[in-house]
Amino acid sequence: MTDELEIVRTILKSARTASVTTQTASGALHSRPLAVLEDDFAGTLWFFTADPSSKTADLAAHPQVNVSVGDGKGWLSLSGLATISRDQERIDRYWNPWAAAYFEGGRDDPAVALLQVDVSSIHYWDLDKPAIVTAFEVAKGLLTRPAPDVGDDGVIQLH
Repeated sequence: MTDELEIVRTILKSARTASVTTQTASGALHSRPLAVLEDDFAGTLWFFTADPSSKTADLAAHPQVNVSVGDGKGWLSLSGLATISRDQERIDRYWNPWAAAYFEGGRDDPAVALLQVDVSSIHYWDLDKPAIVTAFEVAKGLLTRPAPDVGDDGVIQLH
């Protein structure tokens, strides 16, 4: 699993934005782009969020979320439970100019919070081939009908 987690860490470090999907109280799915915060992934993802917001209201009703991340060389689908954190030490550690643009009162704005996602499972696709090779594999698949071999995929269960 160490090699698989390295694939996950590599994709997370190169991605700038994740799509976080929550479920509303009525059951509708709602995805939002959130900036990926730098960290050495060990099972928890962190994002800045405003609280209160429609996102935090969704989480109060349904804390299960999905986070999808892609970087051009790989893609992740991470599922887990989300909670809201107001850990000031962690807020200070992650604070950056992007976060400052969203919170008028800076890091001490009462709406500043962190969305903490404790990941339980990860489905990953590691597209380990150059784009030209991937294009060739897809073209070959169209002609010969076997599925193109463009990389590896797998599932990691953390909990």
